[in-house]
Amino acid sequence: MNNVAYAVLAVPVVMLGMIGASVHQIDQGHVGVYFRGGALLDGVAEPGYHLMAPIIDKYRSIQVTMQKDEVLNVPCGTSGGVMIYFERIEVVNILAKESVHEVVNAYTADYDKPLIFDKVHHELNQFCSSHTLQEVYVDHFDQIDENLNKALQADLDKLAPGLTVMNVRVTKPKIPESIRRNYEEMEAEKTKLLIAVQTQKVREKESETERKQAVIEAEKKAQVAKIAIDAQLEEKQTLQRMSAIEDATHLARQKAQVDAEFYAHQKSAESNKLKLTSEYLELQKITALGKSNFVYFGPSIPSYLGSLGFANSTKLAAP
Repeated sequence: MNNVAYAVLAVPVVMLGMIGASVHQIDQGHVGVYFRGGALLDGVAEPGYHLMAPIIDKYRSIQVTMQKDEVLNVPCGTSGGVMIYFERIEVVNILAKESVHEVVNAYTADYDKPLIFDKVHHELNQFCSSHTLQEVYVDHFDQIDENLNKALQADLDKLAPGLTVMNVRVTKPKIPESIRRNYEEMEAEKTKLLIAVQTQKVREKESETERKQAVIEAEKKAQVAKIAIDAQLEEKQTLQRMSAIEDATHLARQKAQVDAEFYAHQKSAESNKLKLTSEYLELQKITALGKSNFVYFGPSIPSYLGSLGFANSTKLAAP
């Protein structure tokens, strides 16, 4: 009787357990895929609560938003035989929702292992094997991210369309300690050289600046001197023009005075010419004799007067 009671009580418990096992949740940003007996079932489940057949069915949640896969400690041998290790390679990728079923069907729910992790190992080893340590560690290190991104995406476009690599970041590889010290010393020397070169450039720039300032100052002084000289020259020219005007004015004044005097003399001469007739001259002689205070006596007076031009004058008798 007790066994029957236990069995009756166990049935609801088992049923509740099976219902609990069949209910599951798909988180936002994911979709669910289902396997029955290991075989992938059709369709995918959206985020939310879902039911599945307990025991025989299993589900996997597949992320369909951006995710970051980290590939750690990737060994890599250079063309010179030096073994180096990339501590971490980060691959940011996203799987399109409509491609989930196809990708999981071809590469399982852990599709990122063959398509991302294994591919990173392969591409890095190919790159290292065809380059020297100097090229991998220094010369071409800045190109590894881009080259790895392109190589991964080129294969994914063929093998798993819908899976997209957004970004790849490769950390600096670990190299043997002795080689690392050599590189550090080399980098220190390069740094010193760069500092010396930059110092020289700064000094050259300062010298160039000082030279330009000196040229500007000299040009400024030359312009100021030119302005002063031009001002003095303008002043001299102005004084010269003023002197020329004064000279021209004085010359015109003197010429006018000379012309006036010449005209006065000319007119006086013309007037005298008109006045100096024979009758006027005769009158002037008589007037001049009349004003004389001398009285002449003797027999020679008529001849003397004749010599003076008085031949027709009245004869004077001696007493």
